[in-house]
Amino acid sequence: MSTRPVVLMPACQSASGQQLHIIGQKYVDAVRLAGGLPLVVPSVQLHELDELLALADGVCLTGSPSNVHPRHFDEVVHNTALPLDTRRDDWTLPLIPRVLALGMPLFAICRGCQELNVALGGSLHQAVQDQPGFNDHRAREDQAAEVQYGPSHPVQVVPGGLLDKLIGNASFQVNSLHGQGIKRLADGLRVEARAPDGVIEAISLAGARGFALGVQWHPEWQARDNPVSMKLLRAFGDACRAFRENRRKTAHPAVEHLPVP
Repeated sequence: MSTRPVVLMPACQSASGQQLHIIGQKYVDAVRLAGGLPLVVPSVQLHELDELLALADGVCLTGSPSNVHPRHFDEVVHNTALPLDTRRDDWTLPLIPRVLALGMPLFAICRGCQELNVALGGSLHQAVQDQPGFNDHRAREDQAAEVQYGPSHPVQVVPGGLLDKLIGNASFQVNSLHGQGIKRLADGLRVEARAPDGVIEAISLAGARGFALGVQWHPEWQARDNPVSMKLLRAFGDACRAFRENRRKTAHPAVEHLPVP
């Protein structure tokens, strides 16, 4: 049995002509940096969710080229040219409340952050760049990955929150590669950081039983060389290990050795 905590990672559905399950290598590498054992999960039937969670010590919701379908926050699709992944929506959105109810650590990145908000009843801007007062947070597709994932803008950390506790910096630089963004924050979530234009860049669950953090940027990119990313990954990994240990103690309580008469 592995001594590392098992971290579930949802696969995306390939937009190609074949039905493929895919995940970015950088997310798998980041979970390993956190000290976790990555377990990539394909599309799941709803009756399988609890079985999967019984195997897990944490969940990492990854970023993706696809958007959350707007039907989940009562809107129609504004731009049909943008990719969707309804199969991922169908199981990650019901998964999130189960994870939070268990107090299982949850780290949600980019699309994952948006999923967290939508799963709890929030909504999204389908195109942040079209909203008055907001900047264009997308990366240019003609740029090399090193440029796309390079520092784009600072985020301002909200004092007294989880991110403030983990990072200790009032402000730091992040990359920016998203078109959607949080519009209406779900009940129970709190803002942890904002971009200079006001776009929500990080959220957490107020009063969470365990680690529950969503970030709009991509801390997994070259995480080993990024002090902020490493602080986040270490905190997530520590939370997963604590959850694993607590679950094992509960499942196998220590036997009380009574004195022999």
